[in-house]
Amino acid sequence: MNESELLPWFLAQVKPNAHNIAIRNLDRQGYQTFLPFHEVSVRRRGKATQAIKPLFPGYVFVSPTARVSRLDKINNTYGVSRLVSFGADAVEVPADLIKGLRDRCDSAGMLLPPKELVAGSTVEIVRGPFADFVATVEKVGDQQRVWVLLDVLGKSTRVSMRSDNLRSA
Repeated sequence: MNESELLPWFLAQVKPNAHNIAIRNLDRQGYQTFLPFHEVSVRRRGKATQAIKPLFPGYVFVSPTARVSRLDKINNTYGVSRLVSFGADAVEVPADLIKGLRDRCDSAGMLLPPKELVAGSTVEIVRGPFADFVATVEKVGDQQRVWVLLDVLGKSTRVSMRSDNLRSA
């Protein structure tokens, strides 16, 4: 086990659009930070484009290190609104939640798609108008959206659906 798995993690609320500032200042003070990102579709000037956004907007996970152990400094960090707490005690985030999130992210903190649904894999549709059809995954998107290619009347058709409507074939 490394040091980051032994130390507790907490949740800090950051000021609007200030997660980069908060992370930079927390890192400079000696805290370990973690903020997972994902790719989302946004409309800009009438066109759909992809953008990288925080998975939990307005929040960042913070852990004290051996160098710094005081939590009260987090509330006074530039870019941070407050440490999430109930009463006077900061709430510790379960270690298995942090470990699960870190396992699902690459080294840059980008959320990876679920392992069982990857581009090129064959899936069976279990719910909806295309139930019992077999399709090929084209792309795994954000918010549990998956684009699949269906063979309809001899033509390949691209369809978007929720990942919970699919099962590996």
